[in-house]
Amino acid sequence: MSETNPRPLLFHKSSYSANSANCVEVAATDNGAAVRDSKQPHHGHLLFAAAEWRAFLHDLRAGHI
Repeated sequence: MSETNPRPLLFHKSSYSANSANCVEVAATDNGAAVRDSKQPHHGHLLFAAAEWRAFLHDLRAGHI
């Protein structure tokens, strides 16, 4: 029986954040997105399903949040 390791998450910050430490980082997952605090990445991340992430981005771009 072979074991598979999940692929590592590649987190990114917005280019608008420059060198600021007060940011969130986002990584694409197979089923949505992972979000973590850039100041404390060792505290883990939150997972969002693809539909939830799309709805969040839609509302953000529309100025609702």
